Parts: sequence; C-alpha cells; structure tokens
Amino acid sequence: MKLLFLAPYLPSPPQSGAPRRVHGLMSELSRRHDVSLLAFTVPGEDKVEAIKATREYCSQVVTVESRHLDRALSGRRKRGMQLRSMLGTKSFERLVYYDTAFQRELDRLVEHEEFDIITTEHAQMACYRLPHTARLVLDEHNIEYDILRRTTTAEGASVRKFYSWVNYFKLRHEERAAWQKFDGVTLTSERDELVLRRDAPGTRTAVIPNGVDTAFFAPSDTPVDPDTILFFGAINYYPNTEGLLFFLDEVFPLVKRAHPSAKLTIVGQQPPPAIAARAAEDVIVTGLVDDVRPYLERAAVVITPLRIGGGTRLKIVEAMAMGKAIVATRLGAEGLNVNNGVDILLADTAADFAGQVTRALADEALTYRLGKSARKRAEEQYSWTGAVDRLERFYAELQLPVARFRSAHRIEAKAADRG
Repeated sequence: MKLLFLAPYLPSPPQSGAPRRVHGLMSELSRRHDVSLLAFTVPGEDKVEAIKATREYCSQVVTVESRHLDRALSGRRKRGMQLRSMLGTKSFERLVYYDTAFQRELDRLVEHEEFDIITTEHAQMACYRLPHTARLVLDEHNIEYDILRRTTTAEGASVRKFYSWVNYFKLRHEERAAWQKFDGVTLTSERDELVLRRDAPGTRTAVIPNGVDTAFFAPSDTPVDPDTILFFGAINYYPNTEGLLFFLDEVFPLVKRAHPSAKLTIVGQQPPPAIAARAAEDVIVTGLVDDVRPYLERAAVVITPLRIGGGTRLKIVEAMAMGKAIVATRLGAEGLNVNNGVDILLADTAADFAGQVTRALADEALTYRLGKSARKRAEEQYSWTGAVDRLERFYAELQLPVARFRSAHRIEAKAADRG
C-alpha cells in the first residue's frame, strides 16, 4: 500500500514518547509498504539530520516550517496565543497546529499521488481538509480532552484552572467532531478506546499499543549505580512536570530519610524553570541527551510518578525492555498489561511511592526479578512488529462495509479473550 502520514514533527531520530511511536510504526510499516510523511518543523531547528534519519524508511519527506509552533513553545508568545484562544471560539491547540502552508502542501501531495491510507498523528492535526480517495485514519496517542479534564481536576483554584476548563470544552468539541471525519481511529490503550466509544459509539476503532525496539532497548552488563533513581521523558510536557514536582516535593524527602545516598537523575528535553531550579548534588538535570540508554543502564530504579495523563507511557515500555525495576503510579502505568509486584511496583500516595522506591533500592534481588519479568513481558507483548501486524489488519478492515467490520471486530475480540 501507499501510506501517507501527517505529523506535527519529524519522528526520527526519536527523542521523546510521541515521536518514538510514530518512528516505530512508520519504520516497521516501511518493510512492506511505501511510506511518505508530511511534517512540521520549528523555525531555527536543525532539521537536516532529522530529515536524513526519516528518509531511511520514507520514500518522501515533505516539511513545512510552522508559523506558530515556535511561539507556542516560548513563554510570552505562548501566553499571547492562549489569550487569543480565550477570546475566540477555537481551542489553543487548533490555533497552534493549523497552518495554510501545510494545507497547500497536503493538497499538492494528494493531487500528484494516490494514497491508500492517510494517517493523521494526534487530534490536534485533524484540522486539515483530507481527500476522500483514501481511507483516513486518526492515530490518537491520547484522548486529548480527557487529559485536559484530568489536568483541571488536579489543579487548585487559579487562573490556569479557569483557562484549562474553557479550553477543555473547546477541545472536546473539536476532538469529537474530528472522529466523525475519519474512517477509523487507532488508540494506544483499551481504556482510551472505551472513552472514545462512550462519546462516539459508531466510530471504527482499534487498539494499537505503544511498542519498543527490543534489540535497541536491551539489558546490558553495565554496572548499576545502586543509589540512582531515573526519570526520563519530555519534561516540558505538563503532566511530566507535575509528576516530577510531586516526586521532588513529597516523595524524594521520604526516600532520602530512608536512603540518604539516593540520587535522582532527570533526563529530558527543555526542563522548565521549576525543574531546572531543583538541580543539586543529589538531583541531576541533564536536559536532552542523544541516547537515554546509558542512563537507563546505570539506574537502579526508574520512576513514573504521573498523576495526570492518558494513553500509555512509552518510557515504561522502554524501561521494561531494558530490564529495569520500575515504580509508577497506577495512572502512570494505565493501559499497560503489567502486574504489581511482578513486572512493576505501583503506588499512588507519597508515602507509598517512597516506600516502593526505597524497597527497590535496598533489595538487589527484587530489582533483578522485576527487571527480568519486565523484559519478558516487553518481548512478548510490546514489539513494534506485533503492533504493526494489528495495524495492517485494521487497514484491511477499513475496506469492509460497516456491518462486516463490526463482525470482524467481534470475532477478533473473542479470540483475544480466549488468550
């Protein structure tokens, strides 16, 4: 098949969760299909290496320099766009991601090429006019308005909370409307699929889980630092920032009381001032790194203290593939098929989270057992090959009339239930 992907970024080399998903799916699909990409770039970024890496599996890579993304990523300009959104009818996300130049390039591509499937990455990108000559798929990394709802619930009374509520209603309307224009929607977890089906019961859906390259992310013989706790991910993403501040303010002091030599390493792009200011002898903030694996190799424990979010966390799947002991909140591990005490340690309150971390730091045999079990589960359930096999079946199902699609979906669900 000829496949076209629309994305708000170049996915390769992947440096955070969302690009890793797009990179994993596209590169695996390219083994059997012709894959093209239309993506935004941010003004001023060095895109040469990213285009080169993406062209390793794409027959075409077309880029559009965004007029808005650079403004949305910086403080004062971001506030200006948020104010525009507050005073208008469109969500902040719609203002950021719609660009007439992107629509022109899309029109040019579909005029000269016949694509079988066009996949839009993220609901924020569902604002473009798409041709009816191809099957149209929306890849929902998260239910975006559901994350915003959870964010407003977690926030105290503030201007930010009021803004989030206003934006939530706009984004919910836009995202629900987007589902109606696509032939099918893919999601990363059964939980997100249930949310979508509750709000749009007629939508064709498939769960395509986040995966991991188990050859790239693999256990090594590098000595572990028994005192090191690791958080990695896009730190400039609000749910990650909020989770890290929770850990730093409420959990880490309890860990230090029980394990005074404990150190926290924070790896990820664009750490916000609230995180960068916490850097200290026992809190190392690296910023973006070229390869996260050396940090994973040295870590005794990997944490995911998220209290806001949706979809599934690629950071957990990658840590599992590296054979690491992981401590996460239940929301942080939401959507993943993992067992508490077997593949992962789960805790939600500050005291319980600190207890699980210190338990892992103190028990090398426990971390070994957890890591070995996590690696096995990653190999068996979270390979990109398995995810793309399911995606290809969904592409085939989208060619069926609705009644036959639903029948095929029921048969597959029954087969999955039988194991």
